[in-house]
Amino acid sequence: MRIALSQLATGPDPGRNLRLVEEQTRPAADAGARVVVFPEASMACFGTPLAPLAEPLDGPWADGVRRIARATGTVVVAGMFTPAGDGRVANTLLATGPGVEASYDKIHLYDAFGFRESDTVAAGSATTVIEVDGVRLGLATCYDIRFPELFRAHADAGAAGTLLAASWGAGPGKREQWELLVRARALDATVWLAAVDQADPGTGPGAAPTGIGHSMVAGPDGTVRHALGAEPELLVADLDIDEVAAVRQRTSVLADRRPEVWR
Repeated sequence: MRIALSQLATGPDPGRNLRLVEEQTRPAADAGARVVVFPEASMACFGTPLAPLAEPLDGPWADGVRRIARATGTVVVAGMFTPAGDGRVANTLLATGPGVEASYDKIHLYDAFGFRESDTVAAGSATTVIEVDGVRLGLATCYDIRFPELFRAHADAGAAGTLLAASWGAGPGKREQWELLVRARALDATVWLAAVDQADPGTGPGAAPTGIGHSMVAGPDGTVRHALGAEPELLVADLDIDEVAAVRQRTSVLADRRPEVWR
């Protein structure tokens, strides 16, 4: 399966950001990508008041993503914000395209490193796995990467890969943690892990997470197969789905689990 990761830097204007999504989806489709994955907060960057711009999944921003997916024949996965009903928003991944219409609300909120996402964002409570051309792919968002149970749940649901969208906060050691965690989650769930971050905006760390770039694709054995630098860039990668079964036969960490011991 050929996928694309669009490492871009979004701003506070949803309309401008939607145009960026369109500008990046077209060359990805021309390169043969079946799935195009955009970062968390593609609709509007963190640091923007979220409640006033949040829209439902049948609102104009999501419909714009659907139009782009239809026009290019791809499945587009992009981060947006939807109303949560309590004055906060949900940090939502929309997945839409031929044969696919799904969403995932971020389960693990980034109350870490001096930032409190839960002040403005309500946590999700359900996993999401989509199917594209017979291949099942889990959805995850940013801080989720620190929680291996989610990625194992994707594998248990038949996923051969997880698509992770992030707006990874800068700071000492954060790039090293990002790279380590992406590789570890691929390895301990034995899935392909395609992780796309917001590009580094070049402004340094601030009050809200933005991005550091360094999007990557890790194989089910935990090795890095593709990686970007800090700047905006489009990464197109082929995932060998048969490799998942081969790795699971050699390294049977899923089959060898002892969940009864930890209950």
